[in-house]
Amino acid sequence: MKKTVYIDGQAGTTGLEIYERLEKRADLEILKIDEALRKDLSERKKMLNQADYVFLCLPDQAAKEAVALIENEKVKVLDASTAHRTDPDWAYGFPELSGAHREKIQNSKRVAVPGCYATGFLALVYPLIAAGILPKDYPVTCHAISGYSGGGKATIAEYEASERSSELDAPRLYALGQTHKHLKEMQAISGLAYPPLFNPIIADYYQGMIVSIPLHTRLLKEKKSAQELQRFFADYYQATNFIHVQPAGETTFLAGNQRTKTNELEIFVEGHDDQVLLVARLDNLGKGASGAAVQCLNILLGIDETTSLTTKKKE
Repeated sequence: MKKTVYIDGQAGTTGLEIYERLEKRADLEILKIDEALRKDLSERKKMLNQADYVFLCLPDQAAKEAVALIENEKVKVLDASTAHRTDPDWAYGFPELSGAHREKIQNSKRVAVPGCYATGFLALVYPLIAAGILPKDYPVTCHAISGYSGGGKATIAEYEASERSSELDAPRLYALGQTHKHLKEMQAISGLAYPPLFNPIIADYYQGMIVSIPLHTRLLKEKKSAQELQRFFADYYQATNFIHVQPAGETTFLAGNQRTKTNELEIFVEGHDDQVLLVARLDNLGKGASGAAVQCLNILLGIDETTSLTTKKKE
């Protein structure tokens, strides 16, 4: 018997991407709300309680309100908003971070899908803190660049308008006041004692992102070279399906749009004995949003987590 899925907020960027990954699956039936009743509270409540699995692709407050409408205790929820990512009652949907993260997803009825920047950041920082290599009080700085799709419908429309500001032709820094909505989960999930200094940049291409973290090796608990750190990450993620650690010393340029339409995340470790640059490259709409949500659904279903998601075989 097919499991039923309802996407609350299907018309948004993340909702559309989730639908695209699920629409041809033979094991699922996607429930669709009448377009005329899309904002009708009673109709939404009916759909939310009728489905086996619900994706929330909504603003934070709307996501909280949607959860409150669910009275059927059998419904499992995957929330793509920021609303529940640091709530201890919700599983954090990044199974590659640790066995404990994967197990909590498997056994949970509530899963918070990570933020796109946070996904790249945590893929780099969480293992180092968990292994005792990076001190929890290290003054972490994070630089990141993303395509404009990460800003949602309004930003996409702004960038794709026939007449637009010349400012959009160049990369733009934003969230300069250190209040970016991903900062809370970046600190809480990584285990850092203090929030990182975060420098996000939006650029004139549609999707894909790079997240980078510079390290001074003398400030680590045990000084390690770029080659040693590359081997550490390669061992840490060796058994994963979607995270691929590249060889050190072979990268000259990195473009942010080379993992689009995939659920893959690449890690690069470059530098030398004294200074190392850690880089994560991913699709902000894939592993950074809808792909991660579908991966968590697969885990909840108890099936191959790569189902309907793109990956490459490891050697």
